[in-house]
Parts: sequence; C-alpha cells; structure tokens
Amino acid sequence: MSEDMPLAGFTVGITASRRAEEFATLLTRRGANVLHAPAIRIIPLADDRELERVTRQIVAEPPDIVVATTGIGFRGWLEAADGWGEAENLRGALDSARLLARGPKTKGAIRAAELREEWSPASESSAEVLEHLLAEGVYGKTVAVQLHGATSEWEPIPDFCQVLRDAGAAVIAVPVYRWEPPEDLTLLDNMIDAICAAGIDAVSFTSAPAVASLLMRADRTARLDLLLDALRGPVTAVSVGPVTSASLEAVGVPTTAPERARLGALARHIVDQLPLRSNMIQAGEHTISIRGGCVVVDGVVRRLPPAAMSLMRSLGAKPGYVVSRDELLAVLPGGGEDTHAVETAVARLRVCLGAPKAVQTVVKRGYRLALAPEEDAWSPRVHSR
Repeated sequence: MSEDMPLAGFTVGITASRRAEEFATLLTRRGANVLHAPAIRIIPLADDRELERVTRQIVAEPPDIVVATTGIGFRGWLEAADGWGEAENLRGALDSARLLARGPKTKGAIRAAELREEWSPASESSAEVLEHLLAEGVYGKTVAVQLHGATSEWEPIPDFCQVLRDAGAAVIAVPVYRWEPPEDLTLLDNMIDAICAAGIDAVSFTSAPAVASLLMRADRTARLDLLLDALRGPVTAVSVGPVTSASLEAVGVPTTAPERARLGALARHIVDQLPLRSNMIQAGEHTISIRGGCVVVDGVVRRLPPAAMSLMRSLGAKPGYVVSRDELLAVLPGGGEDTHAVETAVARLRVCLGAPKAVQTVVKRGYRLALAPEEDAWSPRVHSR
C-alpha cells in the first residue's frame, strides 16, 4: 500500500448528517471507500410555542446562569428569537447572566453573538459542566439549560436538569431543536446490514443521537444483536469524542476516538488507526489482509464477488486450519446442499485473489489458507470446535 493512500481497501461508514461530504473527502483522499447513511435529521424549533414562551420568560426575568450545550442550538435559538423580534432582548438577558459553554463550538457561537462565556470545560463534557455547577452550589439560583435534542433509552446521559433541581436550583429548560431518524430509512438500513455482515471496516459517529438512532433502528428491525456483535468484533466504532463514546460504551461497544473532538482530528485518527487494526495473514508466500469489502493480497486491493468474499472470511477466521466443505457451503450466499458449489466458488476465489496457491485443498477434508513457507505445507492441522 502506498504511504499517501493508507486507507486503500478499507471501507468506512459515515453516520453524520452535517459536513458529511467534507468528512468523506478527507477519507477518500487517503484511499478509503465511504458508505454514507445520515442517522439523524435535526428539526429546528423556530416555530415552537414552548421555545418562544421560554425565551420571553428569560427576557422578562433573566436567569442567574445559562448553560449553552451546542453551537448549532445556540445560534438557532438567537435566530428564532430574531423572528419573534426578541433577539436584542435575549442577548441582553444572556449578557446579564453567567454563561457556561460546553465546548469550543458553543464558545464560538456565543462569541459570534458578541457575548462572552465565563467558563468552559476542557473535556467538552456535559458531566464536567454539571460537576462545576454542583461544586460551586446552585441552591436558590435560576439556571437556564439549552437542551441538545431529544433523549432516548439509547442515550445514557444523566438528566442534567433534574440533577440541578435536586440540588435546589430553579431550572428553565430551553428546547432549541430535536432530532429524528431520517425520513427515508433505506440508507440507514443498508448501513446496518453492512455492519452486521462485517462488510465495512469501521463506522464513525459524530454525535450521541446518531448512535441512538442507529441502535433504535436496528432494534425495531430485529437486527440489534447482530449489530452489537459486529461492533464488538470486526467492525471498529470510531467516535468523535467522549460524549459519543459514552453512548456506545454503555451498550458494551468498545470505541476509539481522537484526543480533540474535531472532524479533521477524527479523519486523521481513522487514517492512523485502521491500518494498525488490519489482520495480516501469511498464506504461503503471500501476505493477505481481509477487509470489510475486499481482500488485499501483497499490497494489491482485490475486489471479490460476494461468494468469494464469504469464503475468504470463513477461511481467514481460521488461518492454516482446515475448513470443511459443509462449513463453506453454509456461508455461501444462497447455501444449498451440493458441495460442488464450494469447489466452483473456491476455483473462482483463487482466480480473483491472483494467488492460486494461497488457498489449498486438503483431500477429503476441505480447504485452508496455505501455511507459512517455513511450516510443513501439508501438516495435518485440523480445527476443532
């Protein structure tokens, strides 16, 4: 593989709805094949009566503290207020309060509105904001919290507002926007299928709602167990930051994430991590890496048809061990009872690999990936379950 194309042969899933094209470009420039399926759509609440009511309440009686959680939400709030003729009044109320920002994007939105935040956590975590407020005490204070979308059972985020109420604060919840699944679920269903079949190498998440939406859809279509098995196994879950990682790790999915929660950092992290996680198999004189959508043989990307790809996954799961014809028949698309179908599929696999000797026939037993040159090529190594 060339140094300037380290992701050649890798397939990466993108669940982001915003800046997805920019993110995809960062990956395809390094050789990746990208599968894009927006997991959520953001629904602005500019016409929402509750948001208008809360805004006018804050203008009339400015709170002591305002917690801004997302840049897009904060900007949307001011835009909605402008539509009601309350933008300047809202800025005045926010300026008189102590403004806390959850992260850099939120800080940027606050400063773009010619306001200034008092404090922001290094971790960009809502949990740290909550700890900060509780440590200084909120009893008797009025705290306005800009919400960042609907929550669900798949978003294991503590009830921020309730914790503050339990600590004695009067809390004003500001529902700036909510998220919903995409209107057309076809792409998301295709993504779930690809993950379940280990047809991609990694899937990236840029928000906790995207995780929740994917899990909810898999659950509603009876694929949740398969999805989680894949994400705990061959498919790497890559998260933009700690909040998103927490949503995945709460359901037992290990994650990897960049040090900084930025889109560019996420792309660079994928570039660094995926090559390290690829499985390198020595099959005879050939070095083989089985990827989600292809096989790399001696550094050359080989695109295989579905049947050949299924055989390679089965053989690659037990390098050097014999896999019976019946086992291989079971993984062929369409299955069947005639083991001659396996012989035909193996013959085609050898041609597609461009390395006929990489797959050996073990008479009366089945097939296996060739042993390393220093080993006995016909050692009776048989896999037992």
